[in-house]
Amino acid sequence: MSNPLLDTSSLPRFDDLRPEHAEPALRELIAAHRRKLECLLDSPTAKTFSSLIAPLEEMSHELSRVWSPVSHLQSVLEDPKWREAYNASLPLMTEHATELSHNKQLQQAYQQIAGTMPEDATPAMRMLVEQELRDFRLAGVALPDQEKARYKQLMQELATTQAKFDQNVQDATDAWHFHATGQAQVAGLPQQVVDRARQQAAELDQDGWWLKLDYPTYHAVITHGDDRTLRASFYRAWSTRASDEGGNEQWDNSELIEKILALRHEAALLVGFKNYAEYSLATKMAAGVGEVLDFLTELAGRTRAGAQKELDAIQEIAEAPLEAWDVSYYLEKLKQKKFSISDDELRQYFPATKVQSGLFDLIEKLYDIGVTERSGVCSWHDTVCFFEIRDNDGKLLGSFYTDLYTRNGKRGGAWMDECVIRKNLGGDATPPVGYLVCNFSPPDAQGVSLLTHNDVLTFFHEFGHMLHHLLTQVDFPSIAGINGVPWDAVELPSQFMENFAWHHEVLVECSAHYRSGESLPGEIFDRLHRSRYFGEALAMLRQIEFALFDFRLHANYDPAEGGQTLSVLEEVRKEVALINYPEYNRLPHSFAHIFAGGYAAGYYSYKWAEVLAADAFSAFEESGIFDKVTAARFRKEILEVGGSRDIMEAYVAFRGRKPTLDALLRHSGIGKAA
Repeated sequence: MSNPLLDTSSLPRFDDLRPEHAEPALRELIAAHRRKLECLLDSPTAKTFSSLIAPLEEMSHELSRVWSPVSHLQSVLEDPKWREAYNASLPLMTEHATELSHNKQLQQAYQQIAGTMPEDATPAMRMLVEQELRDFRLAGVALPDQEKARYKQLMQELATTQAKFDQNVQDATDAWHFHATGQAQVAGLPQQVVDRARQQAAELDQDGWWLKLDYPTYHAVITHGDDRTLRASFYRAWSTRASDEGGNEQWDNSELIEKILALRHEAALLVGFKNYAEYSLATKMAAGVGEVLDFLTELAGRTRAGAQKELDAIQEIAEAPLEAWDVSYYLEKLKQKKFSISDDELRQYFPATKVQSGLFDLIEKLYDIGVTERSGVCSWHDTVCFFEIRDNDGKLLGSFYTDLYTRNGKRGGAWMDECVIRKNLGGDATPPVGYLVCNFSPPDAQGVSLLTHNDVLTFFHEFGHMLHHLLTQVDFPSIAGINGVPWDAVELPSQFMENFAWHHEVLVECSAHYRSGESLPGEIFDRLHRSRYFGEALAMLRQIEFALFDFRLHANYDPAEGGQTLSVLEEVRKEVALINYPEYNRLPHSFAHIFAGGYAAGYYSYKWAEVLAADAFSAFEESGIFDKVTAARFRKEILEVGGSRDIMEAYVAFRGRKPTLDALLRHSGIGKAA
């Protein structure tokens, strides 16, 4: 096979993949799929699940395997040619998806199959057909041809515009640096960050320290940097990325934001919704716009007093009226004062490799599965590793790549993505494969990368997503793993996993002092645990601010007035925020979650799912956090079912009741429940 992308017989052949393979491979495969679909629909035989839907699942699975490396590599490599290949290929994928969703003959076939499902059809089969019919409706399959064509055009424009938004943020982030020339400028920063900045300066034949705007460096500066001018410089650079205030006109996302909002609104109107927020909720747990707004408003009301108390406590130790670039710094100082705990002290106990091995030990203990590293698997970078998960009988359940460290050209943040989705059709079983990507500080000259406790939480969070992907027992790719799961519930397994990283018996196995090898002492953990709630109300209020901004932006959009993005943000901040934001702050311009990712009119999902996650973890607190019976029930009712079951039914099957806010408020140290 001349094009290695089309070889889906095993893992992606990353050593052989080149950007020029992407577009030809996708064109060839999509054309073949079109021909096959035409034959399936024109066949005179009766349409059944096995004769039509199973082959379509096969085709969808094959296409996702070819597209996955293209999408992945443009996010993790500095090579601009992969981005160009992705941008050239994205319209092909969007066009094909819209074409399928507008195929009236295909929709009618699904409708016919839904009405003639045999009695022995499984719940997963019924759910798959139900979800597909819903998606046909949401895509406007019944629209007149002219409006269908417009919808297709909207989807094409939206996909390319969102991709450009994300790339502008990455380019603006990569382009900025701060050249520190005096020791006082880097005072307070973790030694690992200082050493890396000095090394980068030396590589550029510069004196001093070369500080980039990657997240680990930004977080270190804004949390630990004693030089207030340095903090202010980093804050301004971070909060103006890809904006009219960022100093780089070519990466200004202002026009793209307006275009994205307009495209989404028009698409929602075309398929019968008043706004994009209503359209977004059609595939989520929340019943309507009012329920989401009520949820966020109640949470804000129960959080604000605690957040004000925290802010007042920080102001007491600050040397001047607090600005936005001071809050994290003095919060850290107050934590050290109140609890004698600091990120720098904790970091020494959390080498990335030890955190990883402890995390693997935890999931082995919970779910009776083993994680082993496999060597010799080709990848895209020399720091990437590959692991397999097997059950007690040695059966392969799935596998995954880890790409843990920040580098130029790599998209910021942390995420889990699908490489291969589980499939088992006609006895042809394909286990799932995933990508786990983070942006931790890279290993130093001794090969050691030290993580903050927040980094540990991030690692656990993303591995929760990975378990959701790998442990699924659903045979149909479109509803296996994270697929078909309502977006406001997809964070349940990830946020659930974070809770384990607040228990000493777990952290003992995830820690080893980078010099002495000593695990995290109980006395330090006690201080960490006491500090858990401090700052949590401010953090909660900040997430509510983001969620309200996102939701109102999409629910109240008026084409005659445009997005009014900064006005909406100012309005929300006046209602819920306590921090004094500077006028130049341009949060929306780098808010990729909602303008480039899957969280548009859905950022509230983090808090919504956090309610589920906290309530779910309380079951482990009641039975013992390593209780195998509870873990087996969580695996069976939540992790294994993918989108094959109504999520609230699945949750009640696990917990025995519907979730409440109490556990979240208790875990956050907020309100009466605390």
